[in-house]
Amino acid sequence: MNPPYLLNQSPTKVLFAKPGVICNKTNSMRHVSSVLTLLIATILLNSCAFFNKINDKLFPYRTTTVEEITQTSSTKPKAPVTPLNEELAKTKPGVAATKQTNPSTQKLAYTPVVSPLREFRAAWIATVANINWPSKPGLSTEDQKAEALSILNYLQENKFNAVIFQVRPQADALYKSDIEPWSYFLTGQQDRAPMPFYDPLTFWIEESHKRGMELHAWLNPYRAHHTTGKEISSRSVVRTNPERVYLLKEGYWWMDPAMKATQDHTSRVVMDIVKRYDVDGIHFDDYFYPYPSYNGDKDFPDDKSWMAYLNSGGKLSRGDWRRDGVNKLIERLYAEIKQEKKHVKFGLSPFGIWRPGYPSTVTGFDQYEKLYADAKLWLNKGWIDYFTPQLYWPINKQGQAFPDLLGWWQSENTLQRHLWPGISIGTNKNGVTNNREVLDEINLTRSMLPKSMGSVHWSVSSLTKNPTLTKELKAGPYRIPALVPASPWLDAIAPAAPQVAMNKSKDRLSIQWSSKDKDAASWILYAQYDNKWEYTIMGKNQLNASLQLVSADVSGKTSTLKNIMVTAVDRTGNESEQQIIPVY
Repeated sequence: MNPPYLLNQSPTKVLFAKPGVICNKTNSMRHVSSVLTLLIATILLNSCAFFNKINDKLFPYRTTTVEEITQTSSTKPKAPVTPLNEELAKTKPGVAATKQTNPSTQKLAYTPVVSPLREFRAAWIATVANINWPSKPGLSTEDQKAEALSILNYLQENKFNAVIFQVRPQADALYKSDIEPWSYFLTGQQDRAPMPFYDPLTFWIEESHKRGMELHAWLNPYRAHHTTGKEISSRSVVRTNPERVYLLKEGYWWMDPAMKATQDHTSRVVMDIVKRYDVDGIHFDDYFYPYPSYNGDKDFPDDKSWMAYLNSGGKLSRGDWRRDGVNKLIERLYAEIKQEKKHVKFGLSPFGIWRPGYPSTVTGFDQYEKLYADAKLWLNKGWIDYFTPQLYWPINKQGQAFPDLLGWWQSENTLQRHLWPGISIGTNKNGVTNNREVLDEINLTRSMLPKSMGSVHWSVSSLTKNPTLTKELKAGPYRIPALVPASPWLDAIAPAAPQVAMNKSKDRLSIQWSSKDKDAASWILYAQYDNKWEYTIMGKNQLNASLQLVSADVSGKTSTLKNIMVTAVDRTGNESEQQIIPVY
């Protein structure tokens, strides 16, 4: 309860006033009391201003603040930077330490000191046919891990921040699954576990997160067996549920997307991964109904399920019926993923052209009619968190120009989800890569989509095997690290700032930090040398760092460490408030 002399003039200003002498005998005494009250208030307010000036002189590095107002808000109150040995704010018994949504005091018009670059930088890591990893089936566990670490180290060193790792190439698993068999591409025999045993998906997730990178689990929703997949095991859906699959003329086995049982099975596989693994995303590529060439350019052999649909009173055309089955799965998976773990992003990477004539300059393959993939609808409806159309054509390609297609997809991005195009390096007939095209496409994407920049590279081997492109990326567009763009439709509440402690030696500053905020998924360490800020993005488990007190550039010019900041970043890209800590 406030003392009787605390008078609230507004939510943001407090007026301290000595109570007037209450007198009922004369109006003049009331007047004198009012005058005295105002006089004392004026003196006190002027004193406050004087002491504020003194405070500014004594503490010049104080973080800039704004007025606070009390209002109902879902914005998490920011925790101050405090020494490690001070007690963290206690949570009420029985209440989980999660983001606060109760009425709270929030800071308005917060402007960060430094705005780190935000850009999705990812590469596909294909396991089907051992395109990228492992290099061949049946490698030892030690060799598989060594190859994986080599890829992840390359991506970290070149400032990538996401990995799209194929975990289900042919209704099998590169992880421990009770639903589908172990992948042939992993061990050389379908349904044989790696020896010595380990879980590849767990390994890839943990090692990616150590390096401050996201890991998205990439699945093929309908392919039941690949032509390079060798012998089919007894646990494959081809054997357990032959009524759901068809053998195509080129040797592929394909599940029937229109069957409810197929949709249920795919959903069960996806949700098993979401529930049991700490993935950052679920990712599908362009394989919905198979490309016509897989069946010798003949129609997909789903006569049985089509006739069953007609006999049940179905009214859709065959094309619409097929698209409807795919649409139902996409919409269903988005809802199910969000219900289980809202922060897990759902991303789709369809063929780059929706239909010829969209936009008018575009010609080519019709995925709507041939793959029965209404990718425009999924983007329009917001059934995805990020959309990665495979724009594998040059900027000046007649009929499939990269900017024409990217601009059209953005025009259909009505809910402003992330639009991060897939780009393919490619080579000419002599095997020479056009590095300039890759750099230009990245820069063009940045200029066309400045609010959520990003690109996904097909594939990681085209990067690791191209040292000249690697050098140009590192010296050019990927010169400085980048955060994954935030997804405010999933979560717009920032985590609490970590607690920070420092210890200065003769020539270095040791920094430690901690946080009990469970939403913290990575950290950013900022360092100001003279007037220039630098930053490093680190994985969740790294809780310390060391900085030089004096730094020298290549020319020998030195600069002195003046200030630091440490912030937390959550799973959806929200960064905690930046708070300057002087280095005395």
